[in-house]
Amino acid sequence: MWDLIQAFPTESLLAFTLGGLILNFAPGQDVFFATACGIQGGPRAGAMAGLGVGLGAVWHVTLAALGLSAVIAAHPGVLDAIRWAGAGYLLWLAWKSWRAGAPTDRVRGVMSPRRAVLRGFLSNALNPKPVLFILAFLPQFTRPEYGPIWQQVLLLGGIFGITGTIVTMGYGVIAGVLGSRVGHRLGVLNRVAAVMFAGLAAKLVTE
Repeated sequence: MWDLIQAFPTESLLAFTLGGLILNFAPGQDVFFATACGIQGGPRAGAMAGLGVGLGAVWHVTLAALGLSAVIAAHPGVLDAIRWAGAGYLLWLAWKSWRAGAPTDRVRGVMSPRRAVLRGFLSNALNPKPVLFILAFLPQFTRPEYGPIWQQVLLLGGIFGITGTIVTMGYGVIAGVLGSRVGHRLGVLNRVAAVMFAGLAAKLVTE
């Protein structure tokens, strides 16, 4: 892998990293999901949800390196199945959040780190958009002369996944801090999170 890194022109890696960071900072499903988890469960829940989203990215990159993403993308029915499964999961989270009512100091942040990570992972893994995104974005920076393409996909996907995880965790932490200071007094934290989860589900099936 070190030989592969050396084979990559420095300007190409920098351009890829910068482009990835711009995309990571742009609010999308991952950011809104971590934000919703932070609002609902506090900074730790938001951070762990962001970590789970990052693990979901690892899943998608692995599929791409194995050539499975191309197979999935070639079958619209499979993409639709993943899309509807993801939307159903988000609606289930919305229903649970809505029924949970207003949190208190005693119950806020009860969500275990493992559960928050699992939520983030499923949110990303059940989203077909990363499958198509990776197939469209990463190959622009690969070249046969650099080395095996699957290794290049792993390298570039790893860079994008690490930066994206850090950014998404940051959004989750900030949302958790702001939610503790503002939303707690309004008593609507879980309702806000429920609306965000439902909105993500609607966005997933309509785009």
